[in-house]
Amino acid sequence: MNLERVGKNQDSSPEPQALSPCSMRSESSSLAVVDVAPLISGAGDVERVAQMLRSACRENGFFYVVGHGVSSELQGRLERLSRQFFEQDLETKLAISMERGGRAWRGYFPVGRELTRGRPDQKEGLYFGAELSADHPKVAARMPLHGRNLFPDIAGFRETVLDYMDAMTGLGHVLMRGIALSLGLEPSYFADRYTRDPLVLFRIFNYPSTLDEPPDEATWGVGEHTDYGLLTILRQDDAGGLQVKSPGDWLDAPPIPNAFVCNIGDMLDRMTGGFYRSTPHRVRNPSRRARLSFPFFFDPNVDAEVKPIDPGSVVIDDKDQRWDRASVHEFRGTYGDYILAKVLNVFPELGRDVL
Repeated sequence: MNLERVGKNQDSSPEPQALSPCSMRSESSSLAVVDVAPLISGAGDVERVAQMLRSACRENGFFYVVGHGVSSELQGRLERLSRQFFEQDLETKLAISMERGGRAWRGYFPVGRELTRGRPDQKEGLYFGAELSADHPKVAARMPLHGRNLFPDIAGFRETVLDYMDAMTGLGHVLMRGIALSLGLEPSYFADRYTRDPLVLFRIFNYPSTLDEPPDEATWGVGEHTDYGLLTILRQDDAGGLQVKSPGDWLDAPPIPNAFVCNIGDMLDRMTGGFYRSTPHRVRNPSRRARLSFPFFFDPNVDAEVKPIDPGSVVIDDKDQRWDRASVHEFRGTYGDYILAKVLNVFPELGRDVL
């Protein structure tokens, strides 16, 4: 494996301008748009795609993905059924509350129940994960974050969510191959060590409109944060509202038709010694109607001990600038240890009840 590209260019400046001709930009955003079709088909200029991913990961840690091959019909069906669920009354939605999901951490939570930096988020949501039977070894061992999902009594909802998660899991494997190439590694680097059996978590969030309320911290759908794992693949509706932190400013990441927004998580930051950084982001619903988003988290196996790709490289630790003042590089343990500690901060009451 060629780790030279990771080990020798460890600085805090963006990656070389020589890669910029390979980048496409959205007319409405400064984030890169990457066509990943060559990664999926194996035909075309795969190296160019890897260069684009490298540049995007260095510049912002966020990028759009097109050419992904995920059915637009499936995406539309998921949005339609999700709106149908959230339009129900609270009592009906609470029939599949997260308290009923137990250690699997699945189900519905109402507005204000999830915390970011100790503040209630202005969103409600559904938590899903890999569908596992009671006799699965990890479920039988009562491992948190594993088990069966709770689905609403809406025709086609279960099948649509599971089909979408399958499609996202496949795309996650493709993108991590591309990211491995972008770091000068073998395409199977992450699969061989961390994602042969990934932890996949899927959320459906509904953000009520706060347009008529004063724009202070309390009206953020979700405040400044980073994601925990390797890679997030986000579908958002056409309302907008996602913002990405850059030096001195916040960048809008508006929706692009049939494109996903992808971003780096804390574990990829740790693996690369800060060469690829997990970028803070936040959301406020800017519209007069509810905003839907569909984040899919493609993460290491919970049993995997996450280690630097090049242990001898210089680590760039930005903990003094991070939203939580925590160092992803000082962490020791498995990914399961890391994510459970984070989840307990997000749902402290539920954590006390089920863990």
